[in-house]
Amino acid sequence: MKNIITKKHDANKLSSDVADIMRGDGIVSACRDIRKNILRIAKLSGHGHIPTCFSVIEILYAIYGSIKHDPLNVGWEKRDIFVLSKGHAALAHYAVLAQFGYFDWKELDSFGSFMSDFGCHADRLKIPGIEASTGSLGHGIGLAVGIALAFRISKSERRAFTLIGDGESNEGSVWEAVLVAENLKLNNLTIIYDNNMSHSRGLQIRNPSEHFRGFGCEVVELNGHDIDAISTEIKKRADTVKVIVANTIKGCGCRTFVENQYEWHRRSPDAEELSCLLEEIGCEDSLKRP
Repeated sequence: MKNIITKKHDANKLSSDVADIMRGDGIVSACRDIRKNILRIAKLSGHGHIPTCFSVIEILYAIYGSIKHDPLNVGWEKRDIFVLSKGHAALAHYAVLAQFGYFDWKELDSFGSFMSDFGCHADRLKIPGIEASTGSLGHGIGLAVGIALAFRISKSERRAFTLIGDGESNEGSVWEAVLVAENLKLNNLTIIYDNNMSHSRGLQIRNPSEHFRGFGCEVVELNGHDIDAISTEIKKRADTVKVIVANTIKGCGCRTFVENQYEWHRRSPDAEELSCLLEEIGCEDSLKRP
């Protein structure tokens, strides 16, 4: 993959034009564009996990609108680290990174194809902005705990963030990681829990907020599609591990996905379905890239 980052930057400095990227009035339309392009790319590739991608778009957008990072200087030494633990939502992660300028949208057209750098699960060695290769559920959160601990040991002000799924949280390694993080009082770690009810097909995790409080975490529960609310909580530090329980809708923005989650769990749309889905999200007039 050709890296679009051509300028040489000082790893200790933030690029001057990054602070203004994707802010303000463009938020709602930007998330609609992200959904549009996820649908378009899923149609091209035959791959997707579209409903779970749609549940986390606002979360990912809020994260990259709030943490310290620089798409023009991906090796910036003061950047915060984000780990997508629910790695099957990689297409949503790629799409948000493209929206923030890490690479051009047209590069994503190869998603899921033979020899593409953009695999159905992300590879940190191939894609700018990807900090961890994830996919095996329950492992990304452990990486985030280790990263947060490393920041503490090095006396760094950097923070670690991870997005986990409620279905993923059937994995015992999730709760082992939470236990370790809370035992160490890692107040530089924020866990975002995507509560999109995927766990309804597995072991039921009733009242996840109380589960996390039982471990001693500081917990905030909110609407997982409210960018302002998520951003506000991401920017706040706690005295210990912070958990944001984000109540989301699997397939949010598209009635077909919401009403037929199981049918659409892994499939991609054909041409006729794509047209209908774009109409549902209010983008029926354009299949062009932003």
